Amino acid sequence: MCRLCNSNNAVWNARRAFVLAAGVVAATPVIAQVDVGKSSTFRKLVSADQIEAAATQQYAQMMAQASAQKALAPDGNVQLQKLRTIAQRIIPHAAQWNDRARQWRWEVNLIGSKQINAFCMPGGKIAFYTGILDQLKLSDDEVAMVMGHEMAHALREHARERLGKTQATSMGLSIGAQLLGLGDFGNVAAKLGTQLLALKYSRDDEAEADLVGMELAARSGFAPQAGSTLWRKMAAASGGKGGLAFMSTHPSGPDRIRQLEANAPKVQALYEQARKGG
Repeated sequence: MCRLCNSNNAVWNARRAFVLAAGVVAATPVIAQVDVGKSSTFRKLVSADQIEAAATQQYAQMMAQASAQKALAPDGNVQLQKLRTIAQRIIPHAAQWNDRARQWRWEVNLIGSKQINAFCMPGGKIAFYTGILDQLKLSDDEVAMVMGHEMAHALREHARERLGKTQATSMGLSIGAQLLGLGDFGNVAAKLGTQLLALKYSRDDEAEADLVGMELAARSGFAPQAGSTLWRKMAAASGGKGGLAFMSTHPSGPDRIRQLEANAPKVQALYEQARKGG
C-alpha cells in the first residue's frame, strides 16, 4: 500500500467506515425457501481467515484511494445513507447463509464514478458506484436486489471456492512440474489480494447469488419482483451486448430473468411478513 493510502486509512476508518458489530447479526435462522444446494468443498483449500483478511486490506486500500481522489462519498451523502439503511435491514438475515457473518465487520461505501458496478468482498466489504444508482435509476427494492446478490457471493464464499479450484489446479500442475523437473508454480493463495476483484464467477455461482440475494431482500421487506426488473434495466443499459463493467461479471439474459420470476413466489410470503413487521 502506498504512503498516501496508509495515511488516509486512519482517517477513512474513523470518519467514513460503516461498521456493524457482530452482535447486530444475530437473527434466528429460518429455513431457506430457495434451494441452492451445499457449498463447494473446493473452498476448504483456501483459508477463510486468509481470504477475508486479504479482502479487508484490498478494500481499505481502494477506499483510501477513492478518498484521496475525492471520490468517496461523505457520511452525510443522501445516496450513501440510503445504501446503509438498506444494508442494515438485510444484514441481520445473513448469518443463516454463513455463520461467519456474525463476526464480519460489515462496511458500506459509495464511490463517485460513472461505472455501473457494485460488489461485496469476503468479510462483508460492500461498495456501490454512483453510476449504477444514477444511470439505472434504481428503486430501493432494486438496490436491495443488487446488494443481496453481492452479499450472497460473499456469504456463499464463491471467491473462496474459485480460488480453491485454482489452488487445486495449481497444486496439480506444481506436482507434475516437480516430477518433470520444471520447478514450482507457486502458491495461488499468496496473491489473494490482487485476485479478489478480478474473479469471474460461474453461471452456477451467479444463479445461486440471484436466488440467495432475492431471499435476503425479501426477508428484509423488499419486493422479490424487483429482481427481474433490475436485470431488465441492466440488459437495456448494456444494449444487449454486455458492455457494462457489472455485466462483464454478471451476464444477463432471458434465462436469468425467467429463473428469478419462477422463484419470486417462493419468497413472497417472507416479503409480506417482513412488510407487516412479523
